[in-house]
Amino acid sequence: MNALRVNDTVLVTELASRHGVSEMTIRRDLDDLAQQGVVRRVRGGAVSLLLRGEEPPFGVREREAVEAKRRIGAEVASLIADGEAVLLDSGTTALEVARALRERRVTVLALALQAVRELATAPRIRLVLPGGEVRQGELNFTGPLTETSLRALRFDTAVIGCCGLSAEHGVTAHDLPEVAVKQAAMDAARRVVVAVDSGKFGRTAFGAVCPLSRLDVVVTDPGIPPDQHDALVAAGVAVRLAGPAPEAGA
Repeated sequence: MNALRVNDTVLVTELASRHGVSEMTIRRDLDDLAQQGVVRRVRGGAVSLLLRGEEPPFGVREREAVEAKRRIGAEVASLIADGEAVLLDSGTTALEVARALRERRVTVLALALQAVRELATAPRIRLVLPGGEVRQGELNFTGPLTETSLRALRFDTAVIGCCGLSAEHGVTAHDLPEVAVKQAAMDAARRVVVAVDSGKFGRTAFGAVCPLSRLDVVVTDPGIPPDQHDALVAAGVAVRLAGPAPEAGA
């Protein structure tokens, strides 16, 4: 996926050499991406089917930075006290937050069906669902009905995901209706916590959600670029690093 973000065409031989794996492994990975509509297989490689800047499918993103997202989810959950009302955004990192909250006594309004499935059988969770349309593929709630639902409620904490976060452009997202939902979520909460893996820093998606100054806490992994970390701190945002620092030379 990183290679496809840089080049529209990738070659099996080059990917196998770069990652130190067999060409058969790369072919299986590309076949998997082709089934998800991310690439079109061609002789010796694949061509990206994603528009420039378009978000990869949920199933692809779910397998990126898995351990970092798990640690971020646990760290976010540690910031939430029992009894809180929590608004939980859609996305793969937010799903890890849902998993970390399963045994907690909290009220959660979930903005994605993946989190709903995770929390529906949690014995101490009070689960609330918004209205609205369910976006195909992502399975998140979106549209005017969702925004109206959020504006009718108040939350202690809104846990927000994003497609990009940068000092220059703040929090951004690819899907424009999702931008409006995120903004309504933040307006309904006393505290805004962004859960984001370090790979999203420095990226800018099409839709502007908010500037850094709108955030209270950012939870990420130790791979965050130093300049982005400093920009968050300068904007008055608390930065929490989840997990061990990367090894020297990694």
